[in-house]
Amino acid sequence: MMYPILCKVRFETLHLLLRSRDLWIQILISFILNWIIAPLFMVALAWAFLPDRQDLREGLIFVGIARCIAMVLIWTDLAKGDGDYCAVLVAFNSILQIVLFAPFAVFYIKIVSHSSSAVTVSYSKVATSVAVFLGIPLGAAIVTRLVLRRVLGEATYQRRFIRYIGPWSLIGLLYTIIVLFASQGRHVVNQITSVLRVCAPLIVYFLVMFSLTVLLCWKLGFGYKVSCTQSFTAASNNFELAIAVVVAVYGASSGQALASTVGPLIEVPVLVALVYVLQWFKKRWGWKD
Repeated sequence: MMYPILCKVRFETLHLLLRSRDLWIQILISFILNWIIAPLFMVALAWAFLPDRQDLREGLIFVGIARCIAMVLIWTDLAKGDGDYCAVLVAFNSILQIVLFAPFAVFYIKIVSHSSSAVTVSYSKVATSVAVFLGIPLGAAIVTRLVLRRVLGEATYQRRFIRYIGPWSLIGLLYTIIVLFASQGRHVVNQITSVLRVCAPLIVYFLVMFSLTVLLCWKLGFGYKVSCTQSFTAASNNFELAIAVVVAVYGASSGQALASTVGPLIEVPVLVALVYVLQWFKKRWGWKD
């Protein structure tokens, strides 16, 4: 799913992008949105919607502190955002995720929420998840791009390789959706009331974080492509990591695991819809790249 999109990123020119003052402004904004506002907002929603369900609340908190490093590439590509900026933000959030996920989990669940659950999240578990979900496709894409551009030439690489491999990202997304629904269908149906209670704060989270980021970027005068990347990065979460950690800590049949599993089942249709909403606003506002 991620490999075709990463093959489009101009890794050979990223060092020039890193010299740009505008990029560092975007990184600062991304840090504030993803590591300060988003986790606090998810904690507030978890307590507002689930004050009587500690297990579901904790699952949502894990989702809130797991910042997106995978699906955001898909949403940015579908909405015609800036792939190079997205690659930099994904790398930045991946490093911070390895460093901050474990202490954030302890802070928001043990200290802020005063949970009685024993929360132990190892750095190795987080680092392994990031390496698997981002490191493998990223490494493969860098090697592919650098080697094939040298062998085929830039024009042939873009015209032939990218043209034919590009659709596989959407095929991968559809496959992911099918597998998620197929593997978790019985688990979801058997606890439909809990699922519906988790759906409400998740929908509010996606819509509010996305809308506020779009408006912020519009007011600050950022171009469409950069704003698109920031908005989807702020509104997305790394459910793969959240599910992996929650299952390891609480068990696969726990309420925490159920809450984190519901996440991607809501995120995918909501953010796909937001792709088209953002493109409609681009045309209506005359938003330039």
